[in-house]
Amino acid sequence: MKSSLKPPFNPAAAKPASKVPEGATRPSFPVRLKPDAGVPSATRLGAANVRPAVPEGSNLAKKAAISASSARPGGVGLDSQAVRARMVAKLAAQGVSDAQVLAAMGLVERHRFVDSALVNQAYEDTSLPIGLGQTISKPNVVARMLELLRHGAAGGAGKLGRVLEIGTGCGYQAAVLSHLATEVYSIERLRGLHDKARENLRTLRLPNLHLLFGDGMMGYAKGAPYAAIIAAAGGEAIPAAWIDQLAVGGRLVAPMQTAGGAQALVVLDKTPQGVRQTLLEAVHFVPLKSGTS
Repeated sequence: MKSSLKPPFNPAAAKPASKVPEGATRPSFPVRLKPDAGVPSATRLGAANVRPAVPEGSNLAKKAAISASSARPGGVGLDSQAVRARMVAKLAAQGVSDAQVLAAMGLVERHRFVDSALVNQAYEDTSLPIGLGQTISKPNVVARMLELLRHGAAGGAGKLGRVLEIGTGCGYQAAVLSHLATEVYSIERLRGLHDKARENLRTLRLPNLHLLFGDGMMGYAKGAPYAAIIAAAGGEAIPAAWIDQLAVGGRLVAPMQTAGGAQALVVLDKTPQGVRQTLLEAVHFVPLKSGTS
């Protein structure tokens, strides 16, 4: 289901602190977006973005497994590249076809981001608790959202530019993003999780990843404009700060509560003419909250 929001240009409403590429027309944005009730699970971003399931034994799945297994040498048990290769092959079989996303998923060891009691489930397609009422998303959901993010206005060519992640959590998705973007700013509102993510990511030494502690609903204006924004929590509306900090030509992917009370993925593309909204499949994320604790 698609809807277009094209408000008239209002120079007085433009926020001077935001950075917009020179020559671009800056639209004004509503604080709330109101999609229709109901989310058809088969809805996708047009025919070009439909991701049909790929048989697990298909050439794409095999190539994904080979790519992941050759990404890093050695390892035994959960450290083995073969474990990640099997996860990547399953993602390809489920319909994830972006080679860069699959490669990035194969590079990051997911078991290092979950509690020791749950490591045996780390590569299953399931969400897991990470403390403080939060979860690490299923690998398929992470890959799906990153694929949607990459296939924005740039068409998925090359690396993403500067990306803002709302909700660092344990740091897993931020680590995957660091392989897909030139620069990543990831903000977390819960001090305990922010500290946990810093510890989880310390040994990876990812120079293009910046962890921030703060209110994610406010975004991070100092790093704007962003080529892409991704959120790991959903509210009743997309915060105006996120839309304001998204560059013209950029894409935002986030869960959002629909009129029926459920959650669905929403994609916002920011164009010189306004904001284009696309409502996708139903998802389940933790609620979006303001403030820090």
